[in-house]
Amino acid sequence: VQLQASGGGLVQAGGSLRLSCAASTRTVSSHTVGWFRQAPGKEREFVAHINWNGGATRYGDSVKGRFTISRDNAKNTVYLQMSSLKPEDSAVYYCAARPGYTTAAVYVFDYWGQGTQVTVSS
Repeated sequence: VQLQASGGGLVQAGGSLRLSCAASTRTVSSHTVGWFRQAPGKEREFVAHINWNGGATRYGDSVKGRFTISRDNAKNTVYLQMSSLKPEDSAVYYCAARPGYTTAAVYVFDYWGQGTQVTVSS
């Protein structure tokens, strides 16, 4: 599975952005897909993930209530709607996928896309 993240950019604090993660194959519909981010000098951080049919989602504590993950399996795409953005949300955002029909938390992902830069100005 090849993943392509897009939608990053420069936004003012309090603004919104929607990231997209497009997969190269329909088999992604049987995968959990997650978003991670990494800021310069910091460790990679879990943002959110969504199970294969969108029935289960999980979020990192720092984004709960502000970010929403969703998916459209007909388009082989997973979205990350980011609202009330803060400067500390600035990072390169990556999407990743792991095969499996599960609603449980996923900690290891097998496929990774390239990142998309999000910059939030104060």
